[in-house]
Amino acid sequence: MSKGNELNSLMYQEAKSAAQAVTKQQQNSDDLLKGIAQRLIALSPSCGLTVARGSSDHAANYFAYLTMQRMGIPMVSLPMSLQTMYQAPLKVKGQFAVALSQSGKSHDLLQTMQQLRDLGAYTVGMVNDVTAPLGKVVHDLVALDAGLERSVAATKSYIASLTAAARLVAHWSSDSNLLTGLNELPEQLKMGECYDWSAAIPVLQNAERIMIVGRGLGFSIALEAALKLKETCGIQAEAFSAAEIKHGPMALVEQGYPLLVFAPKGQAQEGLLALATEMQGRGANVILAASSDVAQRHLTIGTTCDEALDPILAIQAFYLMAARLAEAKGLNPDEPRHLSKVTVTV
Repeated sequence: MSKGNELNSLMYQEAKSAAQAVTKQQQNSDDLLKGIAQRLIALSPSCGLTVARGSSDHAANYFAYLTMQRMGIPMVSLPMSLQTMYQAPLKVKGQFAVALSQSGKSHDLLQTMQQLRDLGAYTVGMVNDVTAPLGKVVHDLVALDAGLERSVAATKSYIASLTAAARLVAHWSSDSNLLTGLNELPEQLKMGECYDWSAAIPVLQNAERIMIVGRGLGFSIALEAALKLKETCGIQAEAFSAAEIKHGPMALVEQGYPLLVFAPKGQAQEGLLALATEMQGRGANVILAASSDVAQRHLTIGTTCDEALDPILAIQAFYLMAARLAEAKGLNPDEPRHLSKVTVTV
């Protein structure tokens, strides 16, 4: 791809179009998500499971954290091999399981959800392709409504997964503020290009490795950002919670070591800012992404009326930057080597 086409990569355009996906999802799936929330209220589960891989698992991480934070219900990401290899007799009767997937076709996902349903769990699928076989093995299927995603690197479907998860929790918890934020989110996503993260490109263009740090709901997007840098930019990126980085990983930090810190508004922000300052003192080349009231930030994260949604604006801004970074490195972000759009695992 030529430099003149750097803003026309599918990855860039699809990330930019996330607002349309979120609007369509709001119009088409709100009633269904409200109904699922009512079923969960009636079920009154004591725990929940998420079933996903890749970017979808990062969205599941967001859903699990938000559910635990707002509903007080413990959540766990289920290793699918427990079902596909060992047929573990999990005691899930009266509990719930949510599968998140772009394609809804992977054999391990289907087998796991079928077994959980057979074991008595209430099962929900969130998928971009509602004709996928996932719909046959779950009780309720939610359309992400991201539309056709042609780039191998998932962007708008990941954002749509986050908003579907947040909307479900908003209805489940009767949180009017979160619902208001979700209803306003498309307009903010339309302004995604206004948050210029190009300052990160010179730092990362020649980088071979990087740590990406977040905490709470922000850790979900740190995981996703690390995956995207590996996929599209060939950078060995690792995501860490700010609470974990001192438990060994910071031994890797040396002069000039790149460190991207996601510090959106919220209770975790103060600690993340302190960590950024400390890592700078240890020689790291810190790129700080934070809300506009943080003077020392390098990249700006937009804000919403509910801090749970700010990470969604952050990951969109990151995607737009990552697509441009890949181009700057002479790579095609739409066709990462060795990868295909649908990954089939067993």
